[in-house]
Amino acid sequence: MSDGSVAVRGLVDEALDLLHRPIICDLATLRPDGSIQINPMWFDFAAPTLRFSHTSRRAKFRNLQQNPAMTVLVVDPGNEQRYLEITGRLAEWVPDPGGSFHLELAQRYGEDHAGPVPDAEHRVRLVMAADRARYRPGAA
Repeated sequence: MSDGSVAVRGLVDEALDLLHRPIICDLATLRPDGSIQINPMWFDFAAPTLRFSHTSRRAKFRNLQQNPAMTVLVVDPGNEQRYLEITGRLAEWVPDPGGSFHLELAQRYGEDHAGPVPDAEHRVRLVMAADRARYRPGAA
């Protein structure tokens, strides 16, 4: 990869803009019954990891405690046939009391976060180790 980052198998240079632009991704995890839970999420990318702000009191966090498998889908808003799918696993979660990482993501996504961070005392940073990527360049 030309940006000098650690390689993620299948991640090609022409897909990197989808990870560096503030695009809301869809994050999928597995519920205990085996069904899939998908939610739109803010994220940031520091190869080979993606990081998300979440809380320790929600189902997605509990899902990941039982099964660390994660899949992220990032769709180019300017070309909806162009997308990047990344599979991996929860590598770690880091307590973020006060939600400072949530505020970083809010800034990345152009949100003016004037009030207190929602669920600040329960905030965590989820760190996804990306194992494999699949890129579809979409329509020309």
